[in-house]
Amino acid sequence: MTQSSAAIAPSLLTADFARLGEEAQAMEAAGADRIHWDVMDGSFVPNLTIGPDVVAAARKHTALPFEVHLMVSDPNVLLSRWVDAGCERIIVHAESPGCTHLHRVLGAIAELGARAGLALNPGTPLSAAEPVLDLLDLLLVMTVNPGFGGQAYIKTMEAKTAAAAAMIAGSGRTVELEVDGGIAPATVAGAVVAGARVLVVGSALYRHTDGIPAAISELHGLINAALGAPVAPALSTN
Repeated sequence: MTQSSAAIAPSLLTADFARLGEEAQAMEAAGADRIHWDVMDGSFVPNLTIGPDVVAAARKHTALPFEVHLMVSDPNVLLSRWVDAGCERIIVHAESPGCTHLHRVLGAIAELGARAGLALNPGTPLSAAEPVLDLLDLLLVMTVNPGFGGQAYIKTMEAKTAAAAAMIAGSGRTVELEVDGGIAPATVAGAVVAGARVLVVGSALYRHTDGIPAAISELHGLINAALGAPVAPALSTN
């Protein structure tokens, strides 16, 4: 993926959990770019999803890259297990109690051979990412509050996304900018114009009346159209 393109990363949170391997395989056939695994522990967020054994079982069904989004109180506990399960990218939350020593957590991810990502909740300022930008391969701007699928897109996060894009550009580093939450045909253009280049899409894929391949094809078309638009002005990163 180049900065002039954008990746679609389906979340399988809405999928049939009894057949996640087949669901991942279907996403690859439909034209997805990577799989986004939403991991929730019932503590950091009020929901409970999957563990590394489930992801490892799905790994053999697809060649798509895996990224794991750890919405958990302490991501340190199973870091090596997620890498062993086949996750190339590990995304932790700046707000997690286990990320008090954020440099150490991100460094541990890199030492395990994975790419380190940092997620910011809607209420967390972008300045939380600045001290660790040199350790990041990916920055995730949440466009909903984490914990549940199917939530409405918070449009005011587009200004934060634009500011994140400006911060990354100013750093001279290659850091993927991802958004997650409420991404659908009606919202994808705004996120892309703001600078997002990885788009996590969940329930919108499953709601599409013509099926998942048609949904991904439509989103790719909307992305390509939006990439020709001017980037939205950035706000202060504070």
